[in-house]
Amino acid sequence: MRHPIQFAHTSDGVLIAFRQTGQGPPVLGTPAWVSHLELDLQLRRLFPSFYDELSTHRTVIEFDGRGTGLSDRDVPDVSAPARARDIEAVVDHLGLESVTLFIWSLNSPAGIIYAATHPERVSRLICYAAFARYTAPGRERLGRAFVDLIRAEWGLGSRTIIDFIAPGANKETTDAVSAYQKEAASPETAAAIMEESLFRIDVREHLPRLTMPALVVHRRDDPAVPFDCGRELAALLPHAQFVPLTGDQHLPWQGDTAALLATILTFLGEEAGRSQATAAPRATAEPAAALQIIFFSDMSGSTALTSRLGDAAAQEMLRVHDAIVRDALRHHGGAEIKHTGDGIMAAFPSASGAMECAIAVQRALAAHNERHRDEAIRVRIGLNAGEPLAEGEDLFGSAVQAAARITERARPGQILVADVVRQLAAGKGFAFSNRGRVALKGFPHRFRLHEVRWAE
Repeated sequence: MRHPIQFAHTSDGVLIAFRQTGQGPPVLGTPAWVSHLELDLQLRRLFPSFYDELSTHRTVIEFDGRGTGLSDRDVPDVSAPARARDIEAVVDHLGLESVTLFIWSLNSPAGIIYAATHPERVSRLICYAAFARYTAPGRERLGRAFVDLIRAEWGLGSRTIIDFIAPGANKETTDAVSAYQKEAASPETAAAIMEESLFRIDVREHLPRLTMPALVVHRRDDPAVPFDCGRELAALLPHAQFVPLTGDQHLPWQGDTAALLATILTFLGEEAGRSQATAAPRATAEPAAALQIIFFSDMSGSTALTSRLGDAAAQEMLRVHDAIVRDALRHHGGAEIKHTGDGIMAAFPSASGAMECAIAVQRALAAHNERHRDEAIRVRIGLNAGEPLAEGEDLFGSAVQAAARITERARPGQILVADVVRQLAAGKGFAFSNRGRVALKGFPHRFRLHEVRWAE
């Protein structure tokens, strides 16, 4: 289905092409790098568009940034501050009082600049494969090579980039996306945007002003924007939830798109697969059957371990962790929900079972570390209680988010639990130390936390 293209004028006189699809509260999505609204329709015949699915829940606004697509092509300035004016133009043209802003990839700095200069107009911020400062240790020469190749031979450069950011893509997909990129922008514009994004932009100073609720989602093995870029962004945003996903695809419509959409829709308060317009009944995000104890384990210093020991040895240590945790889950009535990359998320029907499992894990790891002092595995564990939302085999909601935040506050070798877990486990013989009331990122109130004295 074709949707009409509209145009907005920026404050510096650039014509910006945009379109709207769907219905409901508005979500404005930035392009990743270069884009072409007219040619998007050809790509969407190959694979379902991420924005198409999102538009069943929200009004999705897409635009071509300056120098690309149907927007003015011959422009002197395609810097991130200039591209922030493109967002401003579309929001102003539509008369939107507030909008959810979806930023990703090389245009994320421009989105951050807009949100920082117009915080009153950004109700929520969604960051996928995003960064405030691009850091990829050891890959600077690769980035320079991409920029130089784009300028020298745009066709070959485009194909090379697709092969890099979409590993395993078939020839039809590679050909189509490469042709799309070549039509979307000149080689100089494409290279200029990439060069600034990779080497010359740092918008971290703007992040303290982004006080709106924020979601940062990043695939662990994203080949284009390293996972640590997302971690840094989430750590510096005042009210961010950080959700790591498995996968090695950069493009949101490649790989496990369902998991990405479910995460975003949960943040927006929607059910994945359910349209506001039709409200057709589907078993998607539903309250879990009862109160559950949410368990997270997290290996400390996994990146440093990989650097020191190498991929194979670090992966073997992760397997040891997984085996110990899964054995404890079996013995204490826990259900594994998912592997988080550096740990395991699980759920328990009882606080005592979750506590016993956490203690068993730390004691088993302590015994392992005694035997393998050079390959010690240090793990932090966090527990919270609540009624999460169940969607498929996964759990979502504030109870899960708080459990993850509690885990982040724990030290290696420590078990931290919310006060509600301590109360549920009262009288069962567990020993606690009060760690006071603690602020958890993304939550307006403080949580009273307790350390479990598992070594006694």
